[in-house]
Amino acid sequence: MEIMQVQEDLVCTRSVKNLEGISLRVMKDLKGNVLCASDPVGVGSGKWVVTTSGSAARWAMPNYASITDLTIVGIIDNWE
Repeated sequence: MEIMQVQEDLVCTRSVKNLEGISLRVMKDLKGNVLCASDPVGVGSGKWVVTTSGSAARWAMPNYASITDLTIVGIIDNWE
């Protein structure tokens, strides 16, 4: 798991079937890398979150068939 910050929403007008209806967020990790994550939690921009990657990212989604390798799994309440 990693700590990342949500930058903004990412909107796709077309996607594969198992990605339809999934909220996507543009993320920045602690090294400044920009990534895309699925968001089953419903996080707003600027929030710090905990993410999981790889096959664990699919298990964190409501539907295991979702195509993702980075998923937001928690919102950090206090991060300095």
